[in-house]
Amino acid sequence: MGKDRDTRSARAWRLAAAQHGILSRRQLLELGYGPRSIEHRIARGRLFPVVRGVYAVGWPALTRERWWMAAVLVGGEGAALGHGSAAALWGIDREATSRIDVTVARRCELRRPRMRFRSRPSIDPADVVRERLIPVTSVPRTLVDLATEVGPSALERVVNEADKRGLIDPDALRDQLSRFVGEPGVRPLRRLLDKFSFRLSDSELEVRFRRIVSAAGLPLPLSKQRVNGFEVDFHWPRLGLVVETDGLRYHRTQATQTRDARRDRAHVMAGMTPLRFTHHEVRYEPARVRATLRRTIAMLERRNRI
Repeated sequence: MGKDRDTRSARAWRLAAAQHGILSRRQLLELGYGPRSIEHRIARGRLFPVVRGVYAVGWPALTRERWWMAAVLVGGEGAALGHGSAAALWGIDREATSRIDVTVARRCELRRPRMRFRSRPSIDPADVVRERLIPVTSVPRTLVDLATEVGPSALERVVNEADKRGLIDPDALRDQLSRFVGEPGVRPLRRLLDKFSFRLSDSELEVRFRRIVSAAGLPLPLSKQRVNGFEVDFHWPRLGLVVETDGLRYHRTQATQTRDARRDRAHVMAGMTPLRFTHHEVRYEPARVRATLRRTIAMLERRNRI
C-alpha cells in the first residue's frame, strides 16, 4: 500500500509539473529519458534549462507560475511554495518580492539564485495543498509564517484580503492557531484577530468611554439615545455629535453594513456628525480616541460660534 501511494504521489507530482511545462531531471529519468536523450533534446531546443536540474518543456518563456513550479521542483517531492510566495499565489499579497520562498519538508541546504529554501521537517502534511496545481502551504500556515516577516499593517492587509476572498473564516482561523502553538507567528496573528473581535460589555464600554471623555475635559454625552430613528451609543445634542462603537469588524453581514451606512447617512443628512470607534480602540487606544474627540468637538464648537 505504501509503495502504491508513493507511485500515485509521484505521478500526480509529474502531472502537475507537466501542466506548467516544467519538469525536473529526476522526472524525465522516471519517464524513461536517459541522460543522452535529455542532452539531445536540450541541443534540439525541446528542453530549456531553467535552473540546475529543472527544464522548461516546449517553449523557453518563463511566467511567474512556471518559476514557482521550477522552484518547488528544485526542492523535491514534499516541497511547497511558502511565506511571501505562497501569499502571492493565493492572491493575498500584491507586494511579494521577486525572490521565491520554498518550504521543504526535510532538512536541506539548497542554494539557487532567486530562491530561498527553508527546512521544515515538522510541517504537517495537511498544511501542504495544491493551488493552480502548484504545491503551496495552506492559507492558515501561510499566514502564520508570514506573520514572522511583516509588520502589523502589512499583516492586517493580508488577513483582510484573505477574508475578502473567502479563503479564511477569521473565527475558524483563530481556533486553528492552537495547532501552531509555540511558533513565533502565532502571537502577532492572534493579536490582530483579537483586535477585530474584541468586545466590551455595554456597561464596561460606557464606563471606559466616559473616562476617556472626562480625561479629555469634554462634556459628558448622553448614552443609548434614539436619534434620527436609530439608537446611538453616545450623543452630544448641543454639538450634534453621535458616537457609535463597533465590536466585530469581521463577519459583519451585508445587512449589518447596510444598516450602519443608512444610520450614518441619516445623521449626516440631519446636519449631525457621526464618529465610529471600535471596542478595541476604547479599551487599548484611549489616547487616540481622546485626541479624535477633542479635535472633532473643537471643530464643532467653532462651527457653532460662526
